[in-house]
Amino acid sequence: MKITLKDGSVKEYGEPKSIIEIAKDLSEGLARVACAGQVDGETVDLRTVVDHDCAVNILTFDDEGGRGAFRHTASHIMAQAIKRLYPDVKLAIGPSIADGFYYDIDSETPFTAEDLEKIEAEMKKIVKEDLPLKRFVKPRAEAIAFMEEKKEPYKVELIEDLPEDSVISFYEQGEFVDLCAGPHLMSTKPVKAFKLTSLAGAYWRGSEKNKMLTRIYGTAFPKKADLEEYLHRLEEAKKRDHRKLGKELGLFMMSDEGPGFPFFLPKGMVLKNTLLDYWREIHRKNGYVEISTPIILNRHLWETSGHWDHYKENMYTTVIDEQDYAIKPMNCPGGILVYQSEPRSYRDLPLRMGELGIVHRHEKSGQLHGLMRVRCFTQDDAHIFMMPEQIRDEIKGVARLIDEVYSLFGFKYHVELSTRPENSMGSDEDWEMATDALRGALDDLGLDYVVNEGDGAFYGPKIDFHLEDSIGRTWQCGTIQLDFQLPLRFNCEYIGADGAAHRPIMIHRVAFGSIERFIGILIEHFAGAFPTWLAPVQARVLPISDKYLDYANKVCAALEEAGIRAEVDTKSEKIGYKIREAQLQKIPYMLIVGEKEEAEKKVSVRSRAAGDEGQKELSLFIDEIREEIRTKAIRESKAEK
Repeated sequence: MKITLKDGSVKEYGEPKSIIEIAKDLSEGLARVACAGQVDGETVDLRTVVDHDCAVNILTFDDEGGRGAFRHTASHIMAQAIKRLYPDVKLAIGPSIADGFYYDIDSETPFTAEDLEKIEAEMKKIVKEDLPLKRFVKPRAEAIAFMEEKKEPYKVELIEDLPEDSVISFYEQGEFVDLCAGPHLMSTKPVKAFKLTSLAGAYWRGSEKNKMLTRIYGTAFPKKADLEEYLHRLEEAKKRDHRKLGKELGLFMMSDEGPGFPFFLPKGMVLKNTLLDYWREIHRKNGYVEISTPIILNRHLWETSGHWDHYKENMYTTVIDEQDYAIKPMNCPGGILVYQSEPRSYRDLPLRMGELGIVHRHEKSGQLHGLMRVRCFTQDDAHIFMMPEQIRDEIKGVARLIDEVYSLFGFKYHVELSTRPENSMGSDEDWEMATDALRGALDDLGLDYVVNEGDGAFYGPKIDFHLEDSIGRTWQCGTIQLDFQLPLRFNCEYIGADGAAHRPIMIHRVAFGSIERFIGILIEHFAGAFPTWLAPVQARVLPISDKYLDYANKVCAALEEAGIRAEVDTKSEKIGYKIREAQLQKIPYMLIVGEKEEAEKKVSVRSRAAGDEGQKELSLFIDEIREEIRTKAIRESKAEK
């Protein structure tokens, strides 16, 4: 058989080989760090035997599939440790996740932080025991009996839900056996650096009707240094938590009277409006017109758009004059109505319509999280109507705009192209044309991208932009979705150069995504220390004593006259206290004024970025800060801690 490797080279074998045997044949070093394999693009266990011509890739911890297998094994090690220490607990599920793993367990006695320490200690013993993981299978009926004998009711339920003819796989390590599809490492030994990070409650199978289980989260790495770096990032994330900083900086609040519905406070509104002003500025520059559509629209509209059938469980509805209405979860059907409000010609296209629309979506209460997951938010939508031959250029224009936005805030990002899902609408030809247009635009721009097969929207393929913040976390914000279904459903038309009616194609796109969520990301990215152009208060004037309050007010008035957001600290406190207060509020500039400054019409400048900058003429300081605001510069090389 011929095995094609990742680099394109081919190895020939005269007999079937397991993935781990192929890895050993390539390099003993590679075999030592191998976590899983890929056969013709499908992630498989290292024990998988290959007996035909195929493409094989050996996955290490550096690969997503390899990390998953590594952390899935760590999850089994944790479950084994739990069963050794607390034999009566019942095991539910224990997958790997983006940053680690978890296991859901049913325990009569609540777990505590001290229990996590005991479990970690037992996990270390299991790793040292170097227990080989062995895979075996059983027919469905035998598998059910096997788990019933072990008194694991959650495993029995999982097996019972599988088809009658299923062959069920298990993994054994020492005395511990778990129901599992894999893949897994060959042994417990490589899982040397791990940490159990938190406890939470989780309903069995995510349903509030089921029993609440205990979820234990953890993470694992091959090297201790990598674990320590990750734990440092976790601590840094806690310090940057937008919910904590939002309260301390007076930006926003949440209320029990409206779970998931954020309240923006005065300083938060300055921040939000500054962002929206910037949004309007770049959209005007890029040829967009701004529209606004109603929050509540008739059921018939949502039936035509497909949302009533595909998205109703996430929509809030009401009845007006004995007719059903929905509070909009998305802006696009309203945008279609604007397009249809007058006849359109090919000369009108592309038509780029932007909308800062407030949308409402029903999120489960357990999923709400500060500004990151809310029930009401402002979506910076735009809908572009165009002819097929304009798709490629329009996609490139949107991608450049999103790049401009992310670059301004200092975000790196990566791009993903998602293709046709199983439950899609539309013809093969439409999907092929749309996907090729997105792919071609990305290639023209020279952007690297990953293809997510089958992960597109039901109405068209999409491009997602995942930005990386200052501590390495990624957030999906920008999206470009190509849609040929809504124009068809709503019978949208334009008159072409040939005088005939044609169907336009539509782009849905967001740059910030949810404005509220983007503000949450910015708070954490900058740790609340926003660039001067974005800061709610750009300068605070600090009089050394009440004697200089009049001069402080004159300085503040001059700043405000120049368009700078300024305030005076009027408290009867020592100057050191006032400086510390301004620092805690993350204010970019402190202007200290006393006898000398008043006599010379100057200010002593202290900046968040550089500390003491010495005395300056007030007019010079105003010129400098205005230039910093105009250019939207970021003075700090990275956000303050």
